[in-house]
Amino acid sequence: MKRSMGLILAVALAGCTASVGSYSSAGLEPIPGSITYNGQPRTKLTKSPVGSSFPHNFTDQWGREVEEIYIIRPDRTLLIAERHYRPVFSLDDD
Repeated sequence: MKRSMGLILAVALAGCTASVGSYSSAGLEPIPGSITYNGQPRTKLTKSPVGSSFPHNFTDQWGREVEEIYIIRPDRTLLIAERHYRPVFSLDDD
């Protein structure tokens, strides 16, 4: 069992390191509220280093809190790398 878990972990880590620095992916499709929903921003992010990332939080049309993580590509366009939906309510009312 330990041997198979080690193999799974090694394969997962290899997959993570293989994608570092790759900007060839199209990323996620923009949704209303995304910075890139109506196309790329007109102003280029010239002071931010290529490959850097930043978050953007907004509320979608259904009232859900959304966080997107953007990566700056070498041509200074933005790639939506991740999208997370936060729950509207919590079942844990502590």
